Amino acid sequence: MQSPEKYDVLIIGAGPAGLMAAGKAAESGAKVLVLERMRQPGRKLLITGKGRCNITNMAPMSEFLSKVHPNGKFLKSAFSQFFSGDILELLKEHGLETVTERGDRVFPVTNKAVDVLNALLHWVNQYNVEILYDSRVSELLIHDGKVTGLNVENGDSFKLINAKSVIICTGGKSYPATGSTGDGYKLAQLAGHRIETLHQALVPLETLGETASKLQGLALKNVTASLWVNGKKQAEDFGEMLFTHFGISGPIILTLSRIAVDALRTGASVEISIDLKPALDEQKLDTRLIRDLNENGKKLLENAFKLWLPSSMIPVFFELLSLDPKKECHQVSSKERRKIMLLMKEMRFKISGCRSYKEAVITAGGVSTSEVDSKTMESKLVKNLFFAGEVLDLDADTGGFNLQIAWSTGWVAGLWATTLSTE
Repeated sequence: MQSPEKYDVLIIGAGPAGLMAAGKAAESGAKVLVLERMRQPGRKLLITGKGRCNITNMAPMSEFLSKVHPNGKFLKSAFSQFFSGDILELLKEHGLETVTERGDRVFPVTNKAVDVLNALLHWVNQYNVEILYDSRVSELLIHDGKVTGLNVENGDSFKLINAKSVIICTGGKSYPATGSTGDGYKLAQLAGHRIETLHQALVPLETLGETASKLQGLALKNVTASLWVNGKKQAEDFGEMLFTHFGISGPIILTLSRIAVDALRTGASVEISIDLKPALDEQKLDTRLIRDLNENGKKLLENAFKLWLPSSMIPVFFELLSLDPKKECHQVSSKERRKIMLLMKEMRFKISGCRSYKEAVITAGGVSTSEVDSKTMESKLVKNLFFAGEVLDLDADTGGFNLQIAWSTGWVAGLWATTLSTE
């Protein structure tokens, strides 16, 4: 009988966290094997940032931690060991130049996510990391409270692989076509870990009525979206959004979606209000409307609207306001003008649900961080078992924050999986 293969560190998942853990462990002298259920690495990384890959964010640590849910403080130690400047330096060492854009977001100069992946692969290949594709881990081997290896399905064959340490970097349940199918949660549960309730995060929202679908394809910039739960304002964000056939999407909607989905799960009433003119308060906007209506007195109202709104939004406004587009501007009453102004400042959408995991950028919930050592990413329940990336109960706003969680926790897990297994 053939004896089991033996490695220092086994890593489950060849995504951002897995490749980071592999590179750091191998750089630290470990013999490393990465097990990837897909036939190529970094599938999800390739679609991040619409294929551009928002690598990280240059916000200071205090601001960064405030963008992480539900417990950003858990990452303070990991970020102190490896943070945004460190990932950029590492990628630069392996041929990737980056550029910092609006909102402190960092992208590759080439605007190609594949170049980020290639830089990571260059790093891990340099230290002879092995990657076994088309491999699904079916079982963690645990003896006397310590992980000793894995059972792996590779094609039609099954094999036992022994190791000093195992790092679970399987991602969440979002974009399952990329390999994120929730396997890591099952493995963690079998090891005795608590999995905090899973749900979509950074996900487009579905709306009641036909207004959003009539605006399908319209992208808005420099607007403010406010989230209301049971009639109380809970959060707001400023920036870009998009109308779709099912509802609303875009960066500011994705950021608000975490709270929205949480509220919907409790049966609460959820609304999103869009302020189309956030630079003007109601009085200033009303003054502008008066001026434009006076200056265009004999022109049709639909022409005046071209001064205020994108053309595709104009017929929807007239329908919502029950106004005649052929009315002359000087015929608009103060009551009608106020209705126009209020709709511009508060265009409300009732939220009926959210899109599936297939369209969610990340998964909220996961392995409880109370059962993981924040300094090392090692399980507090099973010795030499580590976690990194989205499998943990950590998620963040858009803007490069989630990938940095993967980089940092992966690097830390790779370092300590090697360090602790040799003690």
